[in-house]
Amino acid sequence: MARLSLARLRRAVVQQGFTPATWIPEASEGRAAESTVRPARLVEGETLTTYPVGRPEPCPHPLAFLDGIQRYEIVGYLGSAPLLVADIAAAVRERVGRRPRLAVMEHRRLAFGGPEVLERVAGVMGAGAEAGAGAVEVTPVPLADDVLGHPIREIQAARKAIDRARGALELEVGQRFRAQSDAWLIVDGALSEGISWATDPRMIGVSKSHSSLPFAGADQVTYLRTPHGHRTSVFEPVTRALAPVYSWALRLWPWEGRDLFHGLVRVETRASDEVLDTVDTISRWLLAERAPLSAPDPRWDRLLYGIHEVESFLRARVA
Repeated sequence: MARLSLARLRRAVVQQGFTPATWIPEASEGRAAESTVRPARLVEGETLTTYPVGRPEPCPHPLAFLDGIQRYEIVGYLGSAPLLVADIAAAVRERVGRRPRLAVMEHRRLAFGGPEVLERVAGVMGAGAEAGAGAVEVTPVPLADDVLGHPIREIQAARKAIDRARGALELEVGQRFRAQSDAWLIVDGALSEGISWATDPRMIGVSKSHSSLPFAGADQVTYLRTPHGHRTSVFEPVTRALAPVYSWALRLWPWEGRDLFHGLVRVETRASDEVLDTVDTISRWLLAERAPLSAPDPRWDRLLYGIHEVESFLRARVA
């Protein structure tokens, strides 16, 4: 694969007959998610309840954080067929004393399009390597035949493929870290990327997204009105048949006067009886990770500083 800066690729595809694209999506986006209610099974108690977890308590063990980022742009159109280029990256930063250090990182650049688009751009990428800032290997990823023919459908298919590629990269980075360390690892998001994550006794998933809610009706109201410093009963998402986990909601900051979702995160751990004895301890660790604030990030109320630090590091490295 050739090394090519994104700016040079943009200029080069125009010379190959592409129409420049003026629509550039948001520079950094999370994964697409469908809003839905997926009923869960209560593991703790007979009814959904909220419990105080106690004062914040720093984790006394070695602690690391894993996060990933994705960026994509529509570089141009060959006829009406789009060419999308995406950067995905993931890293684990381990806290040694009070200082984070890089443990594992991967960055990949992917080009998405139909066969004719990728064939045309392959000539551009193979015309010569360019060193310097922004240069990275570009890997072509062909879109499936059944999505070709409508530019919006192709863009949507590429976006889903980017989501999958980022998830796979985060899983790879997490496994590489675990092969070299048994530190506690906090992951930004769910532990559903693989069996190894869902069964790891020292891995914690912290999800900021509430597009999927585990309860409806009165239980949903209880869930979304969890008080500050409280957690909900432990439950098991029923959709995780292949990789079951235990989960609970935790309120990091007061929501009154703001929004039902303000400061609310969903925590995941492996599904085991031992977890039930450590739910409050883990929750206190997470409360301690609120400081320093992740401002000015608009998600500061749900963003642990360790995760924010990894994300900031990746954004600076993946220019």
